Amino acid sequence: MRVSIAGAGAVGRSIAAELLENGHEVLLIDKAPTAISVERVPMAEWLLADACEITSLDEAALQRCNVVIAATGDDKVNLVVSLLAKTEYGVPRVVARVNNPKNEWLFNESWGVDVAVSTPRLMSALVEEAVSVGDLVRLLRFSHGDANLVELTLPPESALAGIRVGDVAWPADTSLVTIIRGTRVLTPSPEESLEAGDELLFVAAQAREEQLEDLLSVRRSPEDG
Repeated sequence: MRVSIAGAGAVGRSIAAELLENGHEVLLIDKAPTAISVERVPMAEWLLADACEITSLDEAALQRCNVVIAATGDDKVNLVVSLLAKTEYGVPRVVARVNNPKNEWLFNESWGVDVAVSTPRLMSALVEEAVSVGDLVRLLRFSHGDANLVELTLPPESALAGIRVGDVAWPADTSLVTIIRGTRVLTPSPEESLEAGDELLFVAAQAREEQLEDLLSVRRSPEDG
């Protein structure tokens, strides 16, 4: 997979290093000469250019990219890069960094953004996830389809503890994608039984989040033990 990253700061370089370790091709783009540190990510391609300029993106051959990541520290730049990547070059997947939470509402499909990553929101979500059992935590927002990646730790008193995944009447527009049980990551087959303490990750429509939380947090009746 070929990935272009606009912004070669600490965030962009860290993403590049991770992707390279996983066997992907990575191009880092930045207009600041001081940001071009080839020795820090030697396996990446580097381009000294303004990612908001069509001529720069032509040089980067953005049409060959499977993914573009707008990772600069400027939300305006990230929005412009996202829009150009999607509308001018037809990049299948565009991921954008949100620096200021007040701007998060702009990072949607109208600006070409498929996935918006807000560091403040993610940090807050991780704190909530660490202290909350039975509460739905939103980890990531997907622009297309108004869907979110959400997590809930199944509480001991949940009526779904011990129930098979295939026997649960899940709300519409929700999909259980992963079960984290201790140190194990499980693919949720219909025969897999849910256990108290399971961390459940869903992709769910925002309108269904409350319904999903109610379903997972419902308490057992006294006669159920």
